[in-house]
Amino acid sequence: MAAYDGYECLAVRVDRGVALVTIDHPPINLLDLGLIQELARIGIELAADPDVRVVVFDSANPDFFIAHADVHLIQALPREVPPKATSLGPFHAMVDRFRTMPKATIARIEGRARGGGSEFVLSLDMRFGAIGRAVLAQPEVALGIIPGGSGTQRLPRLVGRGRALEIILGCADMPAELAERYGYLDRALPPEELGPFVERLARRIASFPPEAIALAKAAVDAAELPTLEGLLEEAHLFHRSIATAAAQRRMARFLEVGGQTPAIELDLEALLPQLEE
Repeated sequence: MAAYDGYECLAVRVDRGVALVTIDHPPINLLDLGLIQELARIGIELAADPDVRVVVFDSANPDFFIAHADVHLIQALPREVPPKATSLGPFHAMVDRFRTMPKATIARIEGRARGGGSEFVLSLDMRFGAIGRAVLAQPEVALGIIPGGSGTQRLPRLVGRGRALEIILGCADMPAELAERYGYLDRALPPEELGPFVERLARRIASFPPEAIALAKAAVDAAELPTLEGLLEEAHLFHRSIATAAAQRRMARFLEVGGQTPAIELDLEALLPQLEE
């Protein structure tokens, strides 16, 4: 198991396949160079850790998940427009690693996630927020810039073009319940229910075979391809999943304990824990 030592902005704990990463960078969890570098490092380490199947991010600060990117860093960027890049820059590569790593990635949001903080959680697989506490926003246009850390690409895929433009051009804070209605959040939950819900979901996913988690995530990402290409990729990944030893064991176990019988199928969810290896 990886040690995850030497972090100053993050606290990391791994238990039964779930890595809990707590952002703790007072006073507002500003996405400055130090936090960006640590998020890049933790992404690389988590992606390579065979003991981790699910990653959950939360914050030690009840008011801020990640405030936004450090404006001083943006001011320091060149004013001469460079040639259009042909590969991802460091920030895009950092956030996209959480989208593409073969683990499920989840944000548990209980404070503000604006600007680059919003773009970070948009790059995770799932987002859950506390009603009355979670706030999301992309306020960049009010500062004369645009979201440059994936927000203009992630938001339209989640909420549609019109709502993405409302969020990006309006620069308004969006509370959890409205964010859920728009699709910005997967779910908005009462604060006392948020932690237990995310923990149950993370533990549930972590109980499934890592190969199946990784292949399912890759197949969902293929939905961004044209439909025919996506279906071909899904078929290929499906056959790869069948070939795994875990799939062969679990399908045999499923039938052995009563799968495909009326009594079991009425409450199939209750059967799934019996398939754990």
